[in-house]
Amino acid sequence: MTAPMYVPMFFVRQRVTLMVNRYEINAANPDGTDGPLLAFAEQKRMKLREEINFYADESKSRLVFGFKARQTLDAHAEHDVYDESGRSLGWFKKEFGASLLRSTWRLGAPNLAAKGQERRPVIAILRRVWTLIPYLGDVWVPFVFHFDFADDQTGQPVLISERKKAIRDRYVISVPDQRLDFRVAASMAVALDALQSR
Repeated sequence: MTAPMYVPMFFVRQRVTLMVNRYEINAANPDGTDGPLLAFAEQKRMKLREEINFYADESKSRLVFGFKARQTLDAHAEHDVYDESGRSLGWFKKEFGASLLRSTWRLGAPNLAAKGQERRPVIAILRRVWTLIPYLGDVWVPFVFHFDFADDQTGQPVLISERKKAIRDRYVISVPDQRLDFRVAASMAVALDALQSR
């Protein structure tokens, strides 16, 4: 069964400003170049309950979907993905214990449950060790890490997020599973950047 809004591949780019992280989500053309803008997202920092809204464009005149944490200031918080009318589309959460060594996420949508992990355990551990080294850990290093989500029942790929080497964060998102709605996939992809360090 295909999701109501299915997009097989798209790009996520982050723009960092002083108080807000902004994300542009573009469709992928067949030749691998940027297609039309699918959504524009903003993450306001210093909020007690994590919430990111996605708009049709940078004017922010039309909210098209978003996600919001169920709990405040909780590393275990589940996040609900909702459409422009506030109806639930799916959810995701970080598995805190499993993420101590290798970041692990759970993702759910109608007729779909998946688990996602950092692809390379060595990079996952190296990232953690680097942040523990006094002074040196404060130096920004662009670790390139990828996430692979697999269906709980079949083990087949559901969502793949690959970070590209760039000054600002850039991701290529592949969605091989047609059951995964674009709005849930885009929310998860942005969360992998915005919430990863929490």
